[in-house]
Amino acid sequence: MRRRGLIGAVALAAVIRLTYFVSKWDQMLLLNDSVYYSGQARQLFEGVWFREVFFPHQPGAEHGPLTSILMAPVSIGDTFFRWQRLVTVITGVLLVWVLGRFVEELAGRRAGVAAAFIAAVYPNLWMNDGLVMSESVSTLFVGLSMWAAWRLARDGERRQALLLGVALGLGVLARSELVLFVPLVAGWVILARRRDWRPALMVIGTAGLVVAPWVVFNLTRFERPVFLTTNDGTTWLGANCDDMYHGAGAGGWSIACVVRDPDYLTDEEPSVRSARQRSLAVDYITDHAGQVPKVVVARVLRTMDLYGRNDLVQQDVGEERPRWASWVGIVMFWLLAALSVAGVRLLPRRAWSLLVLPFVVVLCTTVLFYGGHRIRSTAEPSLVALSGVAVAALVPARRSAE
Repeated sequence: MRRRGLIGAVALAAVIRLTYFVSKWDQMLLLNDSVYYSGQARQLFEGVWFREVFFPHQPGAEHGPLTSILMAPVSIGDTFFRWQRLVTVITGVLLVWVLGRFVEELAGRRAGVAAAFIAAVYPNLWMNDGLVMSESVSTLFVGLSMWAAWRLARDGERRQALLLGVALGLGVLARSELVLFVPLVAGWVILARRRDWRPALMVIGTAGLVVAPWVVFNLTRFERPVFLTTNDGTTWLGANCDDMYHGAGAGGWSIACVVRDPDYLTDEEPSVRSARQRSLAVDYITDHAGQVPKVVVARVLRTMDLYGRNDLVQQDVGEERPRWASWVGIVMFWLLAALSVAGVRLLPRRAWSLLVLPFVVVLCTTVLFYGGHRIRSTAEPSLVALSGVAVAALVPARRSAE
C-alpha cells in the first residue's frame, strides 16, 4: 500500500482527462496546428511519409515528427481524430505518474504524492491532454529527462545515461525548442558528477543518434537546409510585425501577420518559404530595433500571465481549450509560481538547479520568439514538482502515515 497516494493521484488524473476527452468526442478539429499533426498522422497511417498536409506534392516538416508518429497507429476510420486525442490523454496521465515518482526520489514520498495531485488537477496540464498537438508529448519527455538525469547523477549508471539521451532526443522530436534542453542537462550532469564528462558525452551522443535520422532525412529532401522543422520562418514572421510590436498584442504571435505575407504562394517549397519569411522577420526586427527591448519585456510578461491575459485566453480558446479552464489555469499558475519559490528554498542546490533548467529553455524561447502558454508548457512539470515540495513541507504529516 506504499504507493496508495500516487495511485490515487493517477486515477484522479485519468478521470479528469477522460472526462475532458469525452467532452470533445463530437468536436471537429479547429483550424490550428492540430490539423497538421492529425493530417500527417493519417498520412503516415496510409504509408505517406512526411509530406505537407494540404500540398502533399511538397515535403513536410512544419513540426517535429514524434507526435504524428505516436498518433499514426490509431488514425483509423473517418473520425480518426477522436483516437488521436486519446494518445495525448495517455501521455498526460503518464506524466502525472512520472512527476510523482521523480519528486518522490527528489524530496520524499509526501512531496511526490503532492506533486502528482497538483499535476492531476492543474488545468495548464490537463487542457493539453485531449488536443491533437505536441505539448502533452513534449512535457512527458521533459519529466522523463529530469527523472533520468537525477538518477544518473545519483547512481552514475551507463543505463541511465542512455535513457536520458533517448528521453532528450525524443523531446527534441516532439518540440524543436527542446534542443536547448540537451546541452543544459548535459552541463548539469557534468557538475553533478563532479566534472566527469563521460556520462554527459554519452547523453549528448545518444540524443544525437535519436535525432539524427530525422535531420538526415530532412537534409536530403528540401531545397534549403532543414534540420528539425520549417516552422521557424512562420514563427518569426508571426511574432515580428506591427500587430505584435504595438497595442494589446505586443509580445505575442498572430496568424494575421503570416497571412499578410506579400509573396506567399501556395506551391512554394516549404524550406524556401521558411527562409524567405525568416528574412522578412529579420528585416522587420532590424528596422524596429529600438522597439525590440520593449517587445521582449512584453513577451516575458505574457509568458508569466502578467500581460495580455485576454489575448492569451482567446488563443487558448482558438486551440480548443475551455475558456473557464484557461482563466483557472492563469490563477493557479500564479499560486504555483509562489509555491515554487518556496520549493527552491527547501531543496538542495543540486536538486533545484535541475528543476530550473526548463525555465531557462522557456525564457530563451520566449525572448527569441514570443510569449504564450504553449511556449511555457516546457516549464510546467518543474513548476508542479517544486510546488509539490513546498506543499509537502507546509502541510503537517499525519501520524498514521509515518
